[in-house]
Amino acid sequence: MVVHSAAERVLAGLDPEQRSAVTAPAGPVCVLAGAGTGKTRAITSRIAHRALTGEISPRHVLAVTFTARAAAEMRSRLTVLGVPGVQARTFHAAALRQVRYFAPRLLDGRAMPELLDSKVRLVTLAAARVGLRTDRAAARDLAGEIEWAKSSLVEPGEYVVAAAKALRDTPHEPAKVAEVFAAYEKIKRGNGVIDFEDMLRAAVWGIEEHADVAEQVRAQYRHFVVDEYQDVNPLQQRLLEAWLGGRDDLTVVGDASQTIYSFTGATSSYLVDFPRRHRAAVVVRLVRDYRSTPQVVGLANAVISQARGTEARLRLELRGQRPPGPEPELRIFTDEPAEANAVAARARALVDAGTPAREIAVLFRTNAQSEAYEKALTEAEVPYVVQGAERFFERAEVRQAMVALRAATRSLPGDTPLPAAVVEALAAVGWAPDAPPAGGAARERWEALAALVQLAEEYAATPTVLPIGEAAAVERPVTLGDFTDELHRRASQQHVPTVDGVTLASLHAAKGLEWDAVFLVGLSEGTLPTTYAKTVEQVEEERRLLYVGITRAREWLWLSYAVARSPGGRARRPSRFLPQLDRSGGGERARGPGPTARPERRRTQIVSCRICGATLLAGPDRKLGRCATCPSDMDEELHERLREWRRRVAGAQKVPAYVVFTDATLVALAERRPGRPEELIAIAGIGPRKVGLYGDSVLALVSGAAVEDVCPEKTFEIES
Repeated sequence: MVVHSAAERVLAGLDPEQRSAVTAPAGPVCVLAGAGTGKTRAITSRIAHRALTGEISPRHVLAVTFTARAAAEMRSRLTVLGVPGVQARTFHAAALRQVRYFAPRLLDGRAMPELLDSKVRLVTLAAARVGLRTDRAAARDLAGEIEWAKSSLVEPGEYVVAAAKALRDTPHEPAKVAEVFAAYEKIKRGNGVIDFEDMLRAAVWGIEEHADVAEQVRAQYRHFVVDEYQDVNPLQQRLLEAWLGGRDDLTVVGDASQTIYSFTGATSSYLVDFPRRHRAAVVVRLVRDYRSTPQVVGLANAVISQARGTEARLRLELRGQRPPGPEPELRIFTDEPAEANAVAARARALVDAGTPAREIAVLFRTNAQSEAYEKALTEAEVPYVVQGAERFFERAEVRQAMVALRAATRSLPGDTPLPAAVVEALAAVGWAPDAPPAGGAARERWEALAALVQLAEEYAATPTVLPIGEAAAVERPVTLGDFTDELHRRASQQHVPTVDGVTLASLHAAKGLEWDAVFLVGLSEGTLPTTYAKTVEQVEEERRLLYVGITRAREWLWLSYAVARSPGGRARRPSRFLPQLDRSGGGERARGPGPTARPERRRTQIVSCRICGATLLAGPDRKLGRCATCPSDMDEELHERLREWRRRVAGAQKVPAYVVFTDATLVALAERRPGRPEELIAIAGIGPRKVGLYGDSVLALVSGAAVEDVCPEKTFEIES
């Protein structure tokens, strides 16, 4: 009875879909869980409910996920639910524990070999052995390729064909990468060490090739849960299948729309194909979003609804469960510095209004974009922390570049234009202003140094004024020395340690996190999607990145892009992933075409359905404030009084009725029932002039006044 009561308490408060996931029978279960839908609650409740009803023993459960933080959260929740003892670990931690335990048996009494913390040092040696000189960034990219190959179960001799088939953007010619791969494996064996992929392979080998090990592992672990299943790679899937040994007590949880790590070898194919691979699988969809307001949820749905490809087959349409909040904002700026300054000013205002700085995030596509926001937040005296990366001026390549720039002040002619001087100085550290190299780390290094060149171009546009005596002053162009002094000043300001601040993070680093207020910045073509996304699949992954960014926001969301990268630079287009918004009203607009236009003042408001939260794109829907397919909450009696009032006004003015207000406007008034002039003007089609003409009458009618009191027959006249 006590156990039964505890199991019932586990079910309390679950929504119908979560309850279905929790109470699904033993066997294969696939939980498709959208962002903010309570997936961790669902899977921990499933484990707890099964344990408390006596169906399973906690010590026979293995729950695997992708971060130590997520595993710790699972263990904590299970303990609170009264089910301690469940093994919740990452794939690597679970494999490491098993390999260490079984190593003496598998290795003739020897302990497990030393585990490499990083491949970079051995990869550098391997590259040198095959005649390839590499810096640290290039070595990191080669290490990334080796990790992809090993995670994809690709051997060195198979790499060239596999890389071509996967359309890999390789850091060097594929045959050369294969040589480095082979040399790395040889050096690693010679040193008697293993890497993380070897450890996973050893766990697989121990089970597949040793019946006694398989029997012991499978006796210990009989029920499996895999979180973030869209992120598994072929090697991890092979290990999962080895653990299962043909059994099917497996619960997987994932969201194909959050597949953003395919470049590492992760693939959503196992999630997509789960019902086909497990014919008896129970599939549950969690779509009630408890994290974000309906306005944020509506925008997320609008963005992902355009997705195409394999992952789109499992697309979920979320339903916001929180009370309504502010509409997301779309802001357009002339250049990136203006965008960064506006973000910093708004962040300052949010903090001053009571939002904790730790509940604010600025998210961007690449880490190289962080410098402008670090500078702007510093100048606005807003503390910040950089998530998942170093601060801009702490990056090794930036520190190295600053040394090279200082050295160049002594060797370059003093009259060299600043941008040219910076480019020449950076040549000493291997940077060139041509196309960035292949490979993520090398490309990121190139972009960080390119950001210094952009800073130089901006800085050169502001001449230095030198006082002459007390009565006059002269201007001179800024020098390389001035610029290096400015960089060191910025670096010293931004090196002040912070404990609690606004989070600066790439969209990849933001996965799994959430904040009250989120700024999504740099949403222009060439940045999101990046220019390196060349295939349809790569472009779709960029779309999913934006979706992940949007769904990080609980309440307040800002989206922005800059027309140009730097002042006066070449114009860019907004990201193709942004909804095609109606920019005819609802904010400040640029002041006409020509040199006096000011795009930074343009503010486009994203209007969401007040019923379901979907983003409204069509004019009539935006006027009504709801989708045409959503149920109307119109006050029928008010609508009739408005129609009669319009008839009298139109008759007195001798104009068609629609000239006063259209039928759609009358419906919008009867549904939205505005109480103030500003609520009137928020309805599309009602501008300041009509508010001046009819506002008092309409507000009186909404408040309950009779038509005869507001507009006696034949007495209404319009001013000429």
